[in-house]
Amino acid sequence: MTSKMKTKVDGNVLTIERDFNAPRSLVFQVYSDAEHIKQWWGPRGWEVTVCNLDFRPGGIWHYCMKCIDRNQGDFFGMESWGKAIYSTIVQDEKIEYTDYFSDAEGNVPEDMPASDITLIFEEQDGRTKLVTIARYVSAEALQTVLDMGMERGFSETMDRLEEHLDSVKG
Repeated sequence: MTSKMKTKVDGNVLTIERDFNAPRSLVFQVYSDAEHIKQWWGPRGWEVTVCNLDFRPGGIWHYCMKCIDRNQGDFFGMESWGKAIYSTIVQDEKIEYTDYFSDAEGNVPEDMPASDITLIFEEQDGRTKLVTIARYVSAEALQTVLDMGMERGFSETMDRLEEHLDSVKG
């Protein structure tokens, strides 16, 4: 599937836009419910094996993705843990959180960049434009995650989100 994302890097800020053929309330719902997130979060060949979600301001989302695709070579069997702390939630409109790499206990490594994420859900004639704004402490911190392949992984995640939305909207 061809990427439908629009990506812009401006210093320490990464902005990504993607349109979905689904109502805004549904796109918001699949971002706010653990059972939905397990179906689409992560790049192709990875599955969410742990998804503890406390979706409220001050709440934490702690998750693990595991590579289940043998064709991904050294990544096969690898686990990648993440942690988000929500700061703002406006139903069907906006989610803000700080996104961290973590370990299984939720500890955050000091040598990995965190980002402040804003998700904006814009209704457009029954469709949804999702704008993701990721702010890093520096342009170098942003470059670190770009060099790790974050853009490709996020593009695949958005493709999986689109497929999940298609499956749940009937």
